[in-house]
Amino acid sequence: MNRSSTITRVWAREILNFRGDPTLEAEVVLSDATRGCAAVPAGISTGAGEVCQLLDGDAKRYGGKGVLNAVRNVREIIAPALTGMEATQQEAIDRRLLELDGTPNKRALGGNAILAVSLATAQAAAACQELPLYRYLGGGGPFRLPVIVYNMFCGGSHAKDSVDFQEYLVIPAGLSSFRQGLEAGVAVYKALRARLQEQGYTVQEAGGGALSAPLHSNEEAVEIIVASIEAAGYKLGKECFIGIDAAASEFYRNGRYVLEREKKTLTSSEMADLWEEWVRRYRIISIEDAMSEEDWEGWQALTNRIGNRVQLVGDDLFTTNPERVRKGIALGAANAVLIKPNQIGTLTETLETMKIAHKAGWANMLSTRSGETEDTTVADLSVLEACGQIKTGPPWRQVVVKHNRLLRIEEELGNRAEYAGVGAFKALTPESRG
Repeated sequence: MNRSSTITRVWAREILNFRGDPTLEAEVVLSDATRGCAAVPAGISTGAGEVCQLLDGDAKRYGGKGVLNAVRNVREIIAPALTGMEATQQEAIDRRLLELDGTPNKRALGGNAILAVSLATAQAAAACQELPLYRYLGGGGPFRLPVIVYNMFCGGSHAKDSVDFQEYLVIPAGLSSFRQGLEAGVAVYKALRARLQEQGYTVQEAGGGALSAPLHSNEEAVEIIVASIEAAGYKLGKECFIGIDAAASEFYRNGRYVLEREKKTLTSSEMADLWEEWVRRYRIISIEDAMSEEDWEGWQALTNRIGNRVQLVGDDLFTTNPERVRKGIALGAANAVLIKPNQIGTLTETLETMKIAHKAGWANMLSTRSGETEDTTVADLSVLEACGQIKTGPPWRQVVVKHNRLLRIEEELGNRAEYAGVGAFKALTPESRG
């Protein structure tokens, strides 16, 4: 049926994310009365190149984290400019949003205001065509259910009195379906909690449900993850693998990597030695932010050394920015990109970044943030051809909103529901895949 996709109303409101902090939700209504809604997440650890998330700074409201100014920008500036445009013209919509803001980092209107409207527009256009978002964006496919990269154990800026590295990841890439991967995530998470308690640690939950404890060393966390995978009944290096998000920019000081937990200070070359040893000893297939966002030479050297044995993901290094990804490809720094739409601010720029990486033979990993909402856009994006991986917290508490969305997509696809599996980790040689 023919339905009109003309935008008749753009609205915004302040809501709360799962951390209990304010965030912005936008709503786009079309002339046929269909509508789309989108909310923006927030992160704790952010790269220097991320766009501006406009906060009010009024200490009397939510400790300064209110977003009423961003809401006002949507209602008073963005809404009049987009009314009458066609929601199906996503690139034109996003181009207009960038023109209205006019700054390199979206500080005028706020990256949160811009992204919410951009995503809500896509949701409205998909609803107008009576399609789920992934089909609206991906056409006839192919679609693949992503491997969930679970953040199981936290350190760094996400936890107190814990290890230096920010996240220890469990990756059930060797199973045969998304549903099996989700089941593995539940089992390993419960085994990890039990093992930490058995060893007498006081266990806390960090952002998104990941666990933290005052371990004695950074490597002890890997060893506990290994033991938990095996205790849950899965084969390390065959069914489940390990990943690390070091967030190295957080402990990079004056050209050195300072590991406070172990009272060590490493050069860039010594940091690379550590990663090479860990990849050899454990079934680590992905390391995110292994080097600082300032250490481009370190990234190049590390990629040359182990880039054919492990996925090296740039998060703070790239901040979902097309130009920074192009630079990384040209320099041979990293071989995969973490994709966070709120780092760049529009759907068009997000998809462009994914296409650039995919064309270069790099992998893309969609990611949730620690301050998430019930919005499931990233789940839909993760099944597109250019993806194949999604990083989330463990299957616990609010993050299951994304997991459940992917279960529904798996059911919708039926016998076309291919699981990305180990093949999603493009940098790995057949030997390193197990």
